[in-house]
Amino acid sequence: MTGGTDGHAEDHGRVYQSHGDQHISEHHYYNDDGPDNGGPDSVRRPAVGRLPVALRDRSEVMERLRTSMRTERGGQVYVLYGMGGSGKTAVACALFQDVTAEAGRVGLWVNASDRASLRAGMLAVAADRGADDGELLAARNGLRPAADLVWRYLDRSAEPWLLVLDNTDEPEILRDGDWLRTSPRGTVLVTTRRAAARWWPGAELQYIGVLPREDAALVLRDLAPHSGTTEQAARVADRLGRLPLALTLAGGFLSRQVIDPWTMDAYGDQLDSDERVQLIDRGADALSEADPRHLVGLTWQLTLDAFEARGLPEAVALLRLLARFAAEPLPLALLNHADIGAVLPRARTETALRALLDQSLSELVDAAGTRCVQSHGILLDSVSAATPADLVPALDTTAVRLLDGAVPAVPDAGPHDPRLRLLVPHALALLGHVGESSAANALAVTTRLATALHRTGDYVSVRETARTAADLAQRHLGADHRTVLAARSREGRALFRLGRYAEAEAVLRAVRDTQVRLFGADDPDTTDSGYGLQLVLANLGRREEAVALLRDTVAGRRSALGAAHPLTLRARAGLLEMLPAAEVVTEEGGALLSLPSECERVLGPDHTVTLGARHNHAWALYLLGHFDEADREIRQVAEAYERRFGPEYPIVLAAWQLLSRTRAALGHKEEGIALMTDVVERRDRGLGPEHPFTVASRSLLDAYRSGRWRP
Repeated sequence: MTGGTDGHAEDHGRVYQSHGDQHISEHHYYNDDGPDNGGPDSVRRPAVGRLPVALRDRSEVMERLRTSMRTERGGQVYVLYGMGGSGKTAVACALFQDVTAEAGRVGLWVNASDRASLRAGMLAVAADRGADDGELLAARNGLRPAADLVWRYLDRSAEPWLLVLDNTDEPEILRDGDWLRTSPRGTVLVTTRRAAARWWPGAELQYIGVLPREDAALVLRDLAPHSGTTEQAARVADRLGRLPLALTLAGGFLSRQVIDPWTMDAYGDQLDSDERVQLIDRGADALSEADPRHLVGLTWQLTLDAFEARGLPEAVALLRLLARFAAEPLPLALLNHADIGAVLPRARTETALRALLDQSLSELVDAAGTRCVQSHGILLDSVSAATPADLVPALDTTAVRLLDGAVPAVPDAGPHDPRLRLLVPHALALLGHVGESSAANALAVTTRLATALHRTGDYVSVRETARTAADLAQRHLGADHRTVLAARSREGRALFRLGRYAEAEAVLRAVRDTQVRLFGADDPDTTDSGYGLQLVLANLGRREEAVALLRDTVAGRRSALGAAHPLTLRARAGLLEMLPAAEVVTEEGGALLSLPSECERVLGPDHTVTLGARHNHAWALYLLGHFDEADREIRQVAEAYERRFGPEYPIVLAAWQLLSRTRAALGHKEEGIALMTDVVERRDRGLGPEHPFTVASRSLLDAYRSGRWRP
């Protein structure tokens, strides 16, 4: 049965236009425990199980809301929105308490999570404001518009009021019943997960997010003051993503342990396990919380169920896919890939993402100039834990393919690219999630990502990425798996660039020995490790050993990959640098000195391998005493490097260092000193004063200045 509107409705400033009131039967009980006495159905108190001990870091929004109350201006609607567990209701409770503490101010609280609760609560508001039993009965029976009755009495209220519509996660039900209006007699405060402004025309929206670190630690200390220090609490808060609900549950758990009390550190250690969502929710037992909204493992399930009910299963599918990645900014371009079709229709990805944004399950952020989507870590853990096992293989395969599409297919040298760094936590999270069937592919993509980072000069990230990835994948694949060994090899290459030569040699030698045993000396992975190892040996002063290994690498790559492959050409270019002057002239029957022309013909003049060959060729010319030719060539190379990679890139500085030698050798000593001074300063800033490259550059500069240097 549907009722229309009467003339009274036109007196209100409406947020929604009425489509009629749906007839819903409900029972509302008032007698001696009625609303004025705070009974079970009372709208005069917040309908929540427990008020917050203290409200942390909400001072700005609270002051704005309090100011609105103090000015006694009615007609406002405020909307507090954010993800489940962010503390929207806590803010509303705090304001409610402030309002009702003032003389003559009324607070009215309605649970708006579903139609029945909303209708019952709003009719209770009408009763509180003076509606008689006959009017209420007619409204309940659909004989008169219920919303009009409620708002008539709100308009006539002798006292100013605050009306809280809590948990309004389905704003459609407000629109359907024309329940949300404005009145000069009061202010409406809505809490919701629905972020889209279209649901709240004319309202002032306020985002409620996670807490700052300091305030998050204080929440834990408020609840469990004897469990640890503020810094220990801050570390636990970080692992909880500083989500107020999770902090409250954790603090409740810690405060109620009697037989074997936990410390903050012990609790934090347990959060590293796969059962961290279940551990957090154990706090609900201590706090006697039964509402699913008060459990991190269930609070978002309400929204996922709503997606299914509204015919948006692709939103659930997308969230499950996002849960394979990290709780860090994920570039949106990664989702714009045909392979996503294995999980949800590509054409529906936009719709699915907008649904997640609308429900505050995800948010759009800008990171390193890249548009990204980000979701809270506990949400992703909760979704991952609840994902049906039969869906996991397809999710893993798809996530790996999406990551694969975002990593350069052929990593090349270039300036630092912050977008690559954004992918690292997602690659590692994926390796932490995938099973044995996808582990090798996930590790191969992650190693390629580490290689791309290596080419940008971000060696610290390379080392950590490769090492962690190998450790994660080794659980499924074993230490001797080809992809695990390749990742370890990349770790060794990064250690070399970081100047940690002894560690680099140990890693690369162990990897290469295993690769020789399993795959043979000419296998591409074996020769890759060999190429890295010879660089280490050369810088340790073991040049003969390095040259022998480099010759083996050239032979192996020529056999396995062909003479024209970029890796073969790169290894041959290494001989231009490593061989003494007498040998470089005779190497390959004299053909080695023409290698730059060969690289340019095969790869083009701007290819990194071509530039590297010209760089090493200039060094060979310098050793041969052809200073003019070496000077011209290395200047061209240095300028090309700097245009492409920027002034701080390691090989750029190496080229300028060689140019300083050729300038000094040609009698331009002051120019050579100026060049080397700049190189030393840049290497000191980028690598640190103790890095071997910095030490060597400073030694050369000192030799220039002291007059000890000879070409």
